[in-house]
Amino acid sequence: MNMKNYSLQTCENAIDKYVNELGGYCTQIYEGTLGLGFLILHDAPGYKHVLIKEYFINSWNSGHKVTKYKVLPKKYRNLINSIYII
Repeated sequence: MNMKNYSLQTCENAIDKYVNELGGYCTQIYEGTLGLGFLILHDAPGYKHVLIKEYFINSWNSGHKVTKYKVLPKKYRNLINSIYII
């Protein structure tokens, strides 16, 4: 597990690349207020799964915490399956 903090623009660029270039999927679990909320980037062949969570900085700013997994934990896989009804 690898966790770092990133800006909104950096996260948006990563989502675009993951979905459009790597062939993965982006699933939004809940919407954010100033940022992205909670997203799961998953199922890109040969690449890690990525969780992006918005966190509070102050009333005008938020950041994004990015966590990467080689194997997606079961609770997140179950969330994805319940949304897509697989």
